[in-house]
Amino acid sequence: MAGELTGALVAVLGGSGFVGSAVSARLAARGARVRVVARDPGVPPFPAEVVAADLTEPGAVAAAVAGADVVLPLVLFTGSGTWRVADGGAADAARVNVGIVAEAVDAARGTVVFAGSTSQVGPGAPERIEGTETDHPESEYDRQKCAAERLVLDAGGCSLRLPTVFGPSTGSPDRGVVTAMARRALSGEPLTVWGAGDVRRDLVFVEDVAEAFAAAVAHPDRLAGRAWLIGSGAGVEVRALFELVAATVAELTGRPAVPVRSVPPPPYATASDFRSLVADPAGFTLVTGWRPRVPLADAVARTVSHLLRSSVDGVPPGTPKHG
Repeated sequence: MAGELTGALVAVLGGSGFVGSAVSARLAARGARVRVVARDPGVPPFPAEVVAADLTEPGAVAAAVAGADVVLPLVLFTGSGTWRVADGGAADAARVNVGIVAEAVDAARGTVVFAGSTSQVGPGAPERIEGTETDHPESEYDRQKCAAERLVLDAGGCSLRLPTVFGPSTGSPDRGVVTAMARRALSGEPLTVWGAGDVRRDLVFVEDVAEAFAAAVAHPDRLAGRAWLIGSGAGVEVRALFELVAATVAELTGRPAVPVRSVPPPPYATASDFRSLVADPAGFTLVTGWRPRVPLADAVARTVSHLLRSSVDGVPPGTPKHG
């Protein structure tokens, strides 16, 4: 697929975020002209047009997407520091998560490629989803994802529904569970799972997700009007995942592996937190040829290695300093 993006102007809204920075870098490597749009975009480590903008201001979205062949609205706001929309923050979150997408759809002259979530399907779906299931979103996060996605699909764009994404970042840090547990293990803290930890989750390395967006940009006509599942097609139990993180940290630091312990679920846990979910990406693979390339163990090792390299004065992230 190399060279298919040469010359295309792709506006990445939220291009300095965790996923957005990886996607922007991959698009640039594939020959696209990339416009990184963010409130504080910094200086990307790849060739790009950089636009500093508050996309909630009137006219900012239209200016950001002007002239773009493809628009990727990769913005996300929850107000909580996690994927959960903060209590009482639904309206503020929707202003970003739905409002900016609506303005991008209205202003875009070309294709819009949205970042959805496999969790949009809701708690009634089978453990292994194929993309034909009816959505029954349970959380405010998923309801907003569904609303924004519908705007994109009705306008002829497409959506990539992502599972748990993790890995190193050149932009905003990964705040997901894998990196959080890696930081805890590096600081010598035990890792905790809710209950037995036998819920299965689907995880994809951030570089593979970036390649999926590049594939979508290269095949807009064949993907138009649909939501497509991105996933590994194989789940891993949460306890086994955390044990892998602990073992990887031990191997790379030479320290004993921290324990993985079961704890009661917190009050804010929902039904979706206790059901397994694995995404079958066969449809997207058939159209684009994309498939995840980085095995889970390698992805975890690269994530932990990045955290170690990013540590200050040789102190692993999360380690308390004394004196």
